[in-house]
Amino acid sequence: MLDLELLRSFVSVVDAGGFTRAGERVHRTQSTVSQQIKRLEDDVGQPLLNRTGKDVTPTEAGERLLSYARRLLSLAEEARDVLARPGNEGAVRLGIPEDFAAYRLTKLLAAFSRSHPGLRLDVRADQSVYLRRDLERGELNLALLKRPAGEKDGIAVWPERVHWVTSKAHPIDAKVASVPLIGFPAGCLYRTRAIHAIESAGRTWHMAYTSSSLSGIQAAVAAGLGLSILSEMAIQADHRVLTAKDGFAPIDKTEVALVAAPEASPATLRLADCLAEFCNDVQAKAA
Repeated sequence: MLDLELLRSFVSVVDAGGFTRAGERVHRTQSTVSQQIKRLEDDVGQPLLNRTGKDVTPTEAGERLLSYARRLLSLAEEARDVLARPGNEGAVRLGIPEDFAAYRLTKLLAAFSRSHPGLRLDVRADQSVYLRRDLERGELNLALLKRPAGEKDGIAVWPERVHWVTSKAHPIDAKVASVPLIGFPAGCLYRTRAIHAIESAGRTWHMAYTSSSLSGIQAAVAAGLGLSILSEMAIQADHRVLTAKDGFAPIDKTEVALVAAPEASPATLRLADCLAEFCNDVQAKAA
């Protein structure tokens, strides 16, 4: 079994980039931290850090261990926190798409957390491809995620309205030779849909702007750097929706699904009910 104290020192060395600064973080001397890393390397049977002068970087094995170390330390912290809470209801780890995080959902989650003081709520906004992966790994208990329409699993499903958008003040010429696209990094459902739609129309494209932030994508569209696909709730006043009349066909259907991990806790299911009510309300207002 891996020692959490050794893992904590290992993560600190990687994050700090050296033994001295890591020692300050974990309140240990440099020599103590160095000894702890040596013990950890002996435990796993291979070197975890490259030591070049004052620079310290993880080896390939160290890179692999690093993500596991962070998760183990996070789970240990979560366990301590949950057990210390009066009226303990456990913990719920929730994943949501970033456009939902920016659209009133954070207020609902804050209210839910206040009404359940014995519950630890951990929320992460991310691309749906990563939310699905982490749900399958058991790192999330519940997720709202985007996916192609027609998949079967999930507590509830809602059809999603997505549109091509350009800048209202600086629109992109619809007949441009190579369509400049704006989107999330590779793996994003919208990005894949946009590329498929452009290529199906026999046109060429290039990525003009890539961002892992929804606000970055919205700003790039508004500035006129290119076209993007956005959900209805993410379209802003300085965006203009493009239609088939502009030469941009409708996007293949997508949906929002609420999916829980197997054997979800009562607290997880209560949160799922709140999220389902929220999504039903969003759907009704958009109809």
